[in-house]
Amino acid sequence: MAPLITHLYTADPSAHVFEGRVYIYPSHDRETDIQFNDNGDQYDMADYHVFSTPSLDPVAPVTDHGVVLRTEDIPWVSKQLWAPDAAFKDGKYYLFFPARDHAGVFRIGVAVGDRPEGPFVPDPEPIAGSYSIDPASFVDTDNEAYLYFGGLWGGQLQCYQQGNDIFDASWGGPKEPSGAGAYALGARVARLTPDMRQFAEDVREIEILAPETGERILADDHDRRFFEAAWVHKRGDVYYFSYSTGDTHYLAYATGSSPYGPFTYGGRILEPVLGWTTHHSIVEFEGRWWLFHHDCELSGGINHLRSVKVKEIFYDAEGKIVTEKPE
Repeated sequence: MAPLITHLYTADPSAHVFEGRVYIYPSHDRETDIQFNDNGDQYDMADYHVFSTPSLDPVAPVTDHGVVLRTEDIPWVSKQLWAPDAAFKDGKYYLFFPARDHAGVFRIGVAVGDRPEGPFVPDPEPIAGSYSIDPASFVDTDNEAYLYFGGLWGGQLQCYQQGNDIFDASWGGPKEPSGAGAYALGARVARLTPDMRQFAEDVREIEILAPETGERILADDHDRRFFEAAWVHKRGDVYYFSYSTGDTHYLAYATGSSPYGPFTYGGRILEPVLGWTTHHSIVEFEGRWWLFHHDCELSGGINHLRSVKVKEIFYDAEGKIVTEKPE
């Protein structure tokens, strides 16, 4: 499977169908002298490109629409424009992005444009009450919009165990809860205001349940617990919450009947690939479902130089995601 984009390094692809084309909103990896560490300092991205294609089977030439947002465009940002996402609602396009503020704390910002390829104009301040990384937007069939976010270790999610407004710096770095009876930390979600630029409610924690017990997945269950890269899509009446397990390098999913969850673990949708991180999106295009993800094949295995790829996924008769087409 060849990378979709080869003239620069791209990762964390968020794919959406806008105006009959597939638009891809990835992060833009770049060379750095920063040594690899579990805090993610080597992921020193500084701008965003937008890409699009009219076809996935076969993949038509991918158009690079150029740089649509840069660190220096955003007053509150100090560094690390990590994985973004985009949404369309009521005639406007929105680019959601995480970055460190001038105190070194990750927040989530929003930029607004009239076209899916931008340009995007950022709000001068991050979304009030936002924190951590990996924003993923979801506009439901009733036109209500939600923002999911959160990531462990370098993403700082574990620093908010005492509440949404309390940043505990002692939990910074590659840390998370562990031990007998400790539950895994969940991603966060909040409904957005009609203008998509603020939270309309208090941030909630997403619960992922183990199907064998009906209880929350435990913190030490690294094969199934949430680490980062939340994504939500809907098929029929079922909400699919998919995510990365981080240090075990799986993409997994869970299902529920509400955009808030709880979600019951359903299985894996991608086994480990070359490279440390795994981050994805799932989109329906022309009646088929596609998994966008990344690996480090093009860079020869350099963890912070990744490339976007795509593959088709399927559903069985029970609605479970499978990687091979059912007979």
